[in-house]
Amino acid sequence: MVIYRFDGTFEGLLTVVFDSFLRKEEPDLVCLYDTALPLFYDSLCDVATDEEKAGRVWQKLRKVISSSAVSAFTAAFLTDNEEFPTLAVRFVRRAVVSAQSIENDFSDPAVLAVLNECRRVRCESRRLIQFVRFQKAVDGTYFSLVEPLFDVLPMAISHFHDRFSDQPFIIYDKARDYGYHFDGEELRRINLKSDGRHLSSGKLAPELMDESEPLYQELWRAYVKSIAIVERSNPRKQRQDMPVRFWKYLTEMNGTELE
Repeated sequence: MVIYRFDGTFEGLLTVVFDSFLRKEEPDLVCLYDTALPLFYDSLCDVATDEEKAGRVWQKLRKVISSSAVSAFTAAFLTDNEEFPTLAVRFVRRAVVSAQSIENDFSDPAVLAVLNECRRVRCESRRLIQFVRFQKAVDGTYFSLVEPLFDVLPMAISHFHDRFSDQPFIIYDKARDYGYHFDGEELRRINLKSDGRHLSSGKLAPELMDESEPLYQELWRAYVKSIAIVERSNPRKQRQDMPVRFWKYLTEMNGTELE
C-alpha cells in the first residue's frame, strides 16, 4: 500500500497529485498528517504543500474538464468524508492523463464521489442560508452563530453581503472558530477567541443585546406560531426540512420543537 499524507488544504491535495506523477505511482490512500495509519503499508510520503506545484496542476485540470466540473470539485473538497482525498486525487490524475472531460463517466467511483460530495456540501450551504437568525447588539451590529457540517460559510457569505449591504453583521462558525464581519463598508474574516461570551449558547449576553431585541424575538415566535396549521403538523417532515441540529440557533424554536 502506498500512502500519501498532506496538510488538508486544497493546495496540499493538488501538490499530492503533482508529487504522485513525479514519483510515478498512484496512492492507495491519501490522508491528513494526523490520520492513524494501517498496520502494514509499503511506503509513506509526507507531502509538503507547494503553491507552484498546485498551481500547475490546477491550471491543467481547468483545461481538461468543464467549468461546472471544476466548481463541483472545489465544492466537494469541503466534505467531511475521509475517503474523499484518495478519490479526489484519482479524479484529477485520470482527468489529466485522459486530457479530456471525464465528469460524465458515472462508472468511475472517483467521478461519483465528486458529484455526491458536491451535492452534500451545496445542500449544507443552502441550509446555512435558510437557517441563519440574527440578533441585534447594542452597537447596531447583527450577530449570528452557526455550526454547519462542512466549512461552507465562505460559499454562503456573499449572499448575506449582498442582501444586508446596508447593515453591519457578524456570522460566526462556532465549529471552526472563525467568522465574517461586515461593518457597512468592508467584509473581513475575524476570530473571536478572545471573547467567548458569544459562543456558549449562541445568544448574545443580555448586556450586549439591543433593548428591543427580546421584543422582536417574541414577535417572531408569535408570528410563526400564528401561521402554523396544527391539523397539518408533521414532525417527521419538519425534521427533514429543518434538521434538529439547527434548532438551538433558531429564534422560533427557542430550544424546543414547534407545537
